Amino acid sequence: MSTDTPSADDGAAPSRAELEARVAELEAHVAELDAATDEDDGPPKMSIIATKGTLDMAYPPLILASTAAAFGYEVTVFHTFWGLDILHEERSKDLKLSAVGNPNMPLPNLLGALPGMDRLTTRMMEKRIADNDTATVEELLGTGLDMGVEFQACQMTIDLMGYDEADFYDGVTTGVGAATAIQDMAEADIQLLV
Repeated sequence: MSTDTPSADDGAAPSRAELEARVAELEAHVAELDAATDEDDGPPKMSIIATKGTLDMAYPPLILASTAAAFGYEVTVFHTFWGLDILHEERSKDLKLSAVGNPNMPLPNLLGALPGMDRLTTRMMEKRIADNDTATVEELLGTGLDMGVEFQACQMTIDLMGYDEADFYDGVTTGVGAATAIQDMAEADIQLLV
């Protein structure tokens, strides 16, 4: 605290001018602290790990990534295991919605286990997506790529599933391992596991 500001001990209340001077002094100090700690590290970063490849789980990482990119975030989405199907050009067009094990599905698990129910619930969701003019998985992926989102395909999963790097959409980064994903998460301001 400045020595020229009256203390409470001398009993005199500071004048309005003295208070305004003190506020200006504090604001200048805060600005100096902000300048000292803001090292211009570039844009904020978001790292998303996508592990699921069902139709309903393809949307969250794609929507979050493109929205964050629209807000100026540098975004990477690391796709591993079944999440890799979202980036696979052929498999992404045939993602399913499981009727079993989803407590919000409007039918009992017993009915969901019947043959053909996954196909039926997938078609119902695809119709709802089309009727509401919601972007498709392919459109959301394209939007993300256009906005600079880096979609990464886990190399271990590529090898495990027997995929070829040419199977993925243009612009997808292949050959990425867990170490790179962990480093990316460590540097990110926001980390999400979907």
